Amino acid sequence: MNGVQIRSAERALSVGTWLIVSGAMLYSVLTVTPLMRAHTPEDWRWTAPILPLVVDAAVVIVVRLDSVLARLGGHGGRWPIALRWMTGVMTLALNVADSALRKDLVGVAVHAVAPLLLIVTAETGLAYRRAITDALTALQERERTERAEREQAAAERAAAAVQRAREEREFEARMLREQREHEASLAREQADRDERVRREERERAEAAERAEREARERHEREREQQRIERERRELETAARAERELRDREERARREQRERAERAERERAALLAAGPAPVKQSEEQARLTVAAAFHASVPVRQAAELCGWSVGWVSTRYQELRDTTARPLEGAAQ
Repeated sequence: MNGVQIRSAERALSVGTWLIVSGAMLYSVLTVTPLMRAHTPEDWRWTAPILPLVVDAAVVIVVRLDSVLARLGGHGGRWPIALRWMTGVMTLALNVADSALRKDLVGVAVHAVAPLLLIVTAETGLAYRRAITDALTALQERERTERAEREQAAAERAAAAVQRAREEREFEARMLREQREHEASLAREQADRDERVRREERERAEAAERAEREARERHEREREQQRIERERRELETAARAERELRDREERARREQRERAERAERERAALLAAGPAPVKQSEEQARLTVAAAFHASVPVRQAAELCGWSVGWVSTRYQELRDTTARPLEGAAQ
């Protein structure tokens, strides 16, 4: 496994962890808020969502700081562990309290799923991040070792090339000296001079042939270099296009998730506002009724929230049920 695969696994772990944390937070707020409203004086019922939000904010702090410490290879000591388990236990207790008070064992089991999943995910994610950090450290150390070995091999090859060049120069100097001595001895006789002329002509032909061969080899090297450069540019272009595609897909997913979260927050705000002191405008009332419908609020309670009649709210509920049923029928077909 290389560094790209390790970082991809780390991103997948981070996205999955935050999805689970966000889902657990939303579920906790929706579950605990009615319990807090039932055990809070009527004038202060608007404060019901504050406690689950505070507990969930502590969960976000623990998960975020644990991921940073794990990436840096550090350890926060006993207090982060205590906070992580304390928030998990608090979330579990708040979620199952209503069902436990009503002695509904099935409700206790159902409402315990999200908190328990959140606790186990926090512990498992921390262990995974530490393992990924160790793997990245080992990979970087191995890459440094291999790079040092390559540099040492390159230095040894360069030294060997220098040694060979020096030996070749010494050999050429020796050959030149012997040739001069030979030519001086042949200068005393005409036959030796003729032989020397023929040898010089042969050497010129060989030099021309060698020059032509070198030019041909140089041309082939240049053509090979151009091919390698062209392939490198093509690979860079393909990699850049792939990165841009991944960035666009990630932005689209993030925008979709933000829209869904914003819609959930707006719906929760409408439901948390309590009974309307005055009759809401039709547009605002429709928004309130839609939020109540999606939260499975009874018709009478929805009528109190918007200030309109029960009959009008029942008609809006039926319209919403018809609107929801039509896409499902189309999907079934």
